Amino acid sequence: MAAMWMIRGDGGRLYDDFRDRNIAAIGWAQLATEAKPGISRKALIQIYKVLQPGIKDASAVSGASQVYRFVNEISIGDTVVTYSPANRTYLVGRFTGACQLQLDLADQGMSLTRPVEWLALEVDRDKLTSASRNSLGSTLTVFKVAEDAQKELLALATGNAVSVTSKDPVEDPEALEDPLRGVEEIAFERIKDQINSLDWAEMQELVAGILRAMGYKTLVSPAGADRGKDIIASPDGFGFEPPRIVVEVKHRSARMGSNEIRSFLGGRHKDDRGLYVSTGGFTKEAFYEGERANVHLTMWTLDELARTLMAHYPATDPETKRLVPLRYFYVPA
Repeated sequence: MAAMWMIRGDGGRLYDDFRDRNIAAIGWAQLATEAKPGISRKALIQIYKVLQPGIKDASAVSGASQVYRFVNEISIGDTVVTYSPANRTYLVGRFTGACQLQLDLADQGMSLTRPVEWLALEVDRDKLTSASRNSLGSTLTVFKVAEDAQKELLALATGNAVSVTSKDPVEDPEALEDPLRGVEEIAFERIKDQINSLDWAEMQELVAGILRAMGYKTLVSPAGADRGKDIIASPDGFGFEPPRIVVEVKHRSARMGSNEIRSFLGGRHKDDRGLYVSTGGFTKEAFYEGERANVHLTMWTLDELARTLMAHYPATDPETKRLVPLRYFYVPA
């Protein structure tokens, strides 16, 4: 079986760019011009140390090794996957060409690119087994995907189902240079998994609980036709005292598009403030619609929802804490 590589462009921010441009890419602009095919890993590490005086040995090894892999170890025909933390989806494809230097894309974090033929079907993170989700949690930009996770991703991306027998995960030695490296990002993904497992009614209560922790009083709509609003939040609890925040909560895997945003905005008063929560994310067109709206609109993906919960968690009430139980722990800074 051909190798599968995870390429996390700028932590997932470049997901749409990868798909739209039919590429996978990495940054490291300072190393890009030196990372020529055939260069040794050792040489690239030394160059990195010269270009970045004072860099820690472990950071130089990790960074240069990932650039080396992207340039020299990936083969045409290998499979590739990238992840969108905002949408919680994986995009799967196949490398179709050699590494190319793209200095015109350096400021966008895509100094080195490889052409990719992406499959049309995206893979929902929640459809993967917990073992595969955990194995894909590394925060490295470039790493090999475990065989079981590879089989799952390829099957789901082609509309099939697969049963796998979990094996002990093989740790990437580069990820073990610092056992605590990336622990915050990994924990954040686990928190999002926990939030996403809530049903719709619980998700609505979670959003209301976060708003209460932020100092608002809330009115939650009962189940059924809500005429474009699930929660009303305001300082007085009735919506008489500004700001009056009208909240729509969509808890589904599909991204919300421009039509949904227009429908939500169409029922708003000019003095309303809108909050649209979509755990499945938003399309580019939806964000554009929100930016040009006459009513002030904030759009939360699962990422923003989780970060806001974490920021206000100490002030949340017991009911909200029961929905998503979390605890603090400390690591060296």
